Amino acid sequence: MWDPAVYRRFGSERSRPFFDLVARIGAESPRAVVDLGCGPGELTRTLASRWPDARVVGIDSSPEMIASAGSGTVDFRVGDIATWQPEPDVDVVVTNAALQWVPGHQEMLTRWAGSLPAGAWIAMQVPGNFDSPGHRAVRELGATPRYAAFLDGMLRDDPVDDAAGYAALLTPHAAVDAWETTYLHLLPVSAPGDDHPVLRWMEGTALRPVRAALPEQEWAAFRAELAIRIAETHPARHGLVAFPFRRIFVVAHTA
Repeated sequence: MWDPAVYRRFGSERSRPFFDLVARIGAESPRAVVDLGCGPGELTRTLASRWPDARVVGIDSSPEMIASAGSGTVDFRVGDIATWQPEPDVDVVVTNAALQWVPGHQEMLTRWAGSLPAGAWIAMQVPGNFDSPGHRAVRELGATPRYAAFLDGMLRDDPVDDAAGYAALLTPHAAVDAWETTYLHLLPVSAPGDDHPVLRWMEGTALRPVRAALPEQEWAAFRAELAIRIAETHPARHGLVAFPFRRIFVVAHTA
């Protein structure tokens, strides 16, 4: 389902929340660092550079992403976040833009906080833009008769909590730093007739399961109609499209 090349579109914009997140981790000499939902691995490798003496592991459910990550100083593995359990030496857990795909991840977070060693760190970031015009257009279009049978139950309204909700969840187990940031991405418009940049962005993430669920002809029709709706809600000005993107951050330091 995942395509590393498509995901790498807008790499600078996608990576900024990761660096804002890990900058708040205070670990000095962790024994092991795990990146859950590591994708194609470039960001995980920066964790190995920051903590060169640590054992760094990157885990992703996509074989395509792990194959793209390659080998080297990081141990990249195919795995399921929902069933992952920390080993005794794991002192830092990072999960960036991944937990929104895991139903019931709130319970999973409390389980990690209770099983990690004292002084460990959990750093997570999830998108909080599920009420954005693009996401609403995907849900509305997916509910129409042509596509509903293929996408039934797939398109959730809002699978994440806000910062206060995650803080309340984790404060019994850890000292918590939680915040929200809305990034205003100014995406360049290509030549006339090319795909809208917000559509290209969404093809790398939110639209991947839709693409996988729809037959080829249905996907082409869905994509064409979605492109019209997105262009209406995200007009270009001076060659740029303003794309606000809210994100939710939590850094927890276990007691």
